[in-house]
Parts: sequence; C-alpha cells; structure tokens
Amino acid sequence: MKKNLLRFLIGFVLYLPLSGMAQDSSRIRISLLTCTPGNELYSIFGHSALRVVDSNSVTDIVYNYGTFNFGDEGFYIKFIRGKLRYYLNVERFEDFKAVYQYENRGITEQVLQLNQAEKVALQRALIENLKEENKYYQYDFFFDNCTTRLRDLITKYKSPQPHLPAVRPEQMRFREAIHEYLNKGNQQWSKWGIDVLLGARTDRVMTAAEQQFLPDNLMMALDAAKNPVVVKESLQLYEPQPAAQQKKWFTPMLTFSLLLAVFVILQVGFHKKFPLLIAGMDGLLFFLTGILGILLVFMWVATDHSMTKSNYNLLWAWPAHAVISFFISSHRAWVRQYFLWTAIGGLLLLCAWYFLPQQLNISLLPFVILLIYRAAVRYKNNE
Repeated sequence: MKKNLLRFLIGFVLYLPLSGMAQDSSRIRISLLTCTPGNELYSIFGHSALRVVDSNSVTDIVYNYGTFNFGDEGFYIKFIRGKLRYYLNVERFEDFKAVYQYENRGITEQVLQLNQAEKVALQRALIENLKEENKYYQYDFFFDNCTTRLRDLITKYKSPQPHLPAVRPEQMRFREAIHEYLNKGNQQWSKWGIDVLLGARTDRVMTAAEQQFLPDNLMMALDAAKNPVVVKESLQLYEPQPAAQQKKWFTPMLTFSLLLAVFVILQVGFHKKFPLLIAGMDGLLFFLTGILGILLVFMWVATDHSMTKSNYNLLWAWPAHAVISFFISSHRAWVRQYFLWTAIGGLLLLCAWYFLPQQLNISLLPFVILLIYRAAVRYKNNE
C-alpha cells in the first residue's frame, strides 16, 4: 500500500511540470493593440497592431501593417490612384507606446487565447511576412487595411477558426460607420470631401466581417467571440487625457449658404453696376464645379479605389461645366439650352435627393441651389 502511494506521489509530481510544458512552454504572449482615434484625418479612425512578447529572446515587438513610404517614387500619384503599397513594419513596444502617449491616444491590449502551437505558428507567419518579398500589400481602406490584415492572421491561426459576430446595428452602412468618427472628431470638411469622393458602394450595408475594417469594431468582435474564446484578458495600457474640442464655425453648410447669399445680393442689388464681376464669378463657379466633376470621373474609371465608383455627385458636378464656363456670357442658342438643362437637372436632383441610392452630403443643398439659380439667371440674361 505504501509502495503504491509513493509511486502515485512521484508520478503526480513528475506529471505537473510535464503537463504544464505540454500546455505551453513557448513563453510567448501575443496581443492585439487597439489605439483610439487621433485629431488628424489619417488617424481619425484609430489603429491596430499586434504585440509579441517573447521571453525566450527577451523581446517586446509591435507588428504594424499601417506604414507607407513618403519617399516612394510617384507617391502622390500612387496615393490618388489607389496604387500606393503599404507594408508590415516592426518597432519596440516602448517606442510604439511613447508615440501614442505623446499624441494622447489611448491603447487597449487584448491578450489572445492561443495555445503553444498557435502562438509559434502566428509568430513565424509574422516573421515570414517581414521579408522584403512578402511585406508589401495593396492597401484598401475598407477591405484590406492594417486592421483586417491582423484579423485575418488571428482567425487563420486560432483553432477552431473563430466566428466574429456583428457588433454594430444590423443595417449599418459603410458611410454611416465612418460618419460616426468624422462627427465625433468635428471633421466636417473632411466629411464633406469624403462624401463627395465616395460613391454609392459606400452606402451598402456591411456584413459582420466587413464591420471589422475599423479597429474599434474588431476589438469588440474579438471580445464578443465565444466559440471559441479569443481574448484571454483585456488591459488598458494608456487612458487618454480629456481634451477640449474647439468649435469650428465655418462648416460646409455655413460656407455654401453664405456663398449663395453673396450671389443673390450681387444679382439683386448690383447686376447692372458690376456685370463683368458677376460674370467672372459665374465663370469661376462653373469652372471649379466642372473640374470637380472631371476628378470624380477620374476616380471612378482610372483608379483602383473600389468605393469611388458609381458616384451620384456627378448629377450636379457635370464635367462639361468646365467647358461652359468659357462661354458664360455667350448668346448662342446651345449655351442657353445648356444652362436651361442645368437648371432643370438641378431641380430634378433636389426632388430625388432623399431617394437616391447614395447619401449626398446635406451641406451640398445650398451649393446645388446656387448652381440652379446661376444657370437660370444665365439662361435669362443670355437671350
């Protein structure tokens, strides 16, 4: 009896360290870092990165898919055409943290629930992706960015593959999702510009997976995943300090409303005194609107941006306006007809405003009314 008990105790003591080693002897911890939005447009949607702490090599490294090279040849052309390549970069965690603390941006760490084999496989995949021939990728803000890349790695090497649930309302659209951040950051001009450039595809309802292009959504989805559990624990590494937000008075709505008022005042009170000035302003108005229309056509047909296609802003930003601006005071019949159809088209757009497949920025209303007004005036004056 005593011999059997002794054998049991010896076996039990020997089993404990062996079982612990079988469970995980990698001494690796992998975490998802989610950073809160910054004040600039490039940082307004937050950021994601992977942290790998390896006690064997005594390293604490952050893997970041959100880097690009300003010195890349043809940088601005590639950026506009959607051909700019982003790449995977690494930095020390302390350096990473210092930058976000300096910018007063919060950092949340989610330690991933991975076994030894999964940790080793994920770490090897990151190291493999760091190679020069592997680290570059074609960035897409909505479908292939610094957050979705990490999501794909986590779900690939976590077994069984987790199902990440939807964390936003069922009928939420891409445009609504980005509006939340732009409104919260008081980025009204950026919101206007984005709404003008992005077409009807941005108004499609997001799937659960598509919601995860935003760092906050991926963080919440990982927390919500239960079969299997993905997050072991969550830690707040840095809490941002409250910052006063300045009120911006010159919003697009106010600016375009004032512009409309200026044209009305000049036309009503000074059209006989300053006809050349008013004609010049009309010419500039239609020329700039036409140039914007040309840009929208270019973004539709000549770039790799998936969300700039099918842009209904072309219903008011006609590229032909850039040409008609040089005939602003012409009495030719075709010029008058052009202004007539511009006014009619603008009125039809106002009637269909809330029924279009694409949500147009509400601050465009006074600008569209201005185009209708000036087109009607030109049609009448050019008799």
